Amino acid sequence: METGAALARGAGRCIESTLERSALRAAPCHHAAVPDRYLRPGWFTTNVFNRLVATLTRLGVSVLGSRVLEVRGRTSGEPRRTPVNLLTFDGARFLVAPRGETQWVRNLRAAGGEGTLILGRRREAFSAIELADADKPPLLRAYLERWKLEVGVFFEGVGPDAPDDELLRIAPGYPVFRLRDG
Repeated sequence: METGAALARGAGRCIESTLERSALRAAPCHHAAVPDRYLRPGWFTTNVFNRLVATLTRLGVSVLGSRVLEVRGRTSGEPRRTPVNLLTFDGARFLVAPRGETQWVRNLRAAGGEGTLILGRRREAFSAIELADADKPPLLRAYLERWKLEVGVFFEGVGPDAPDDELLRIAPGYPVFRLRDG
């Protein structure tokens, strides 16, 4: 296994641990344009950060727009929950997957875009439409403007001030969904 990062050979997936990456200053994965790109969360993110944000969100405290996304598991059929950042842009709401083809992305696709956002006791059903890559640059820019400190490492040095052509280049590796009330 390579120090700091591991590339799943044959699958085209980048499964770096961001904790390892930041601790070891490993070179970033250069597979952002691969549609099935996936950055696996490290131990700290999985066991501390996500649990803390999810707990606060379940208690009704939104951390910079966080929600708990609940979607039916594509294999088990059981509800699966994960914290997400809800982006509001030009009056519409979006979910962006900064880690790429995550489990929640795969589950949301398999569930026909049907899911629920949870904040405290409030549950909001929605249906989602996945956006084409050409439509993503302004949303990726807005997402980075809002959450760069939290998710910037997943964008391989591309920031909110990047030109549209650079955001368009990386767009295939970042699923974006527009939400509609369910």
